[in-house]
Amino acid sequence: MAEGALGDRRRPGWRHRRTNWRDRRTTWRQRRASWAGRATAYRRLVGAAARSQLAYPLSFALQCGGQAVGQATDLVAILVLFGHVRAIGGFDMREVLVIYGIAGVSFGLADMIVGQLDSLPGYIRMGRLDALLLRPLGALGQLCASEITLRRLGRSSTALVVLAYALSTEDIRWTLARASLVVLAPLAGTVILCSIWVAACSVSFWVIEGRELASTVTYGSSMFTAYPLGIFSSWLRRLMGFAVPGAFVAYFPTLALLGKPDPLGLPRWLQWSSPPVAALSVLVAGVVWRSALRHYRGTGS
Repeated sequence: MAEGALGDRRRPGWRHRRTNWRDRRTTWRQRRASWAGRATAYRRLVGAAARSQLAYPLSFALQCGGQAVGQATDLVAILVLFGHVRAIGGFDMREVLVIYGIAGVSFGLADMIVGQLDSLPGYIRMGRLDALLLRPLGALGQLCASEITLRRLGRSSTALVVLAYALSTEDIRWTLARASLVVLAPLAGTVILCSIWVAACSVSFWVIEGRELASTVTYGSSMFTAYPLGIFSSWLRRLMGFAVPGAFVAYFPTLALLGKPDPLGLPRWLQWSSPPVAALSVLVAGVVWRSALRHYRGTGS
């Protein structure tokens, strides 16, 4: 009798645990279905934007060509500069081309993914952001996915060709880590620049005309990341290189690829720190964006 009574007292607890486990499995399935539904919605938004841009192939090709030529003008400026000097900031021409290539690929991809955030002030001022907030998708994801600009691939293609040339002509002792960094560096740089873009454009929630202010950081990063860190003044290095982590887009990865000591004497471990800095940048940008959205109160119209 005692054992039977003890068993009766245990059964409700076990039943409660089994119920909790079933509830957790159900919750996990619901979350997974929700994530899958959102991913499908974003994929369809991107697909619709891509189809609309590819509907006129000749026009799209001309736009990509214009972007490629625009990126090439920066290359011409570097070549003209090295027509008068042999090195800048402790880097010769091919080494600077590696920096230029990584920075150009990263900026072109970032501009394609989040460059449409430049129109955020118009969305806020005209009240169109309210419509995005009413939908069961994130406002940031909708802005980026529905207006993705594939023509920016022209910028990245020019920089990629230059990067391939510079790496093939430079005397590099290839290892598995450096070969992996060739792939990881542009990807990490893209993530860092996307995070900078999101955080900078979030200023528009507080400033009426925040586009110009944000552009000084976003497009300013394009120029800053394409050159060695040593050619800039110390305050600009601290601001755009570390407060805004532009130095981790191309400068430090280039030092790691070349096996080159930093002319500024900075620690060697910084050369391999772009991936964790990219992850940290995403967290910071997410916090800034969420804070900005909480500050938003609508247009009142």
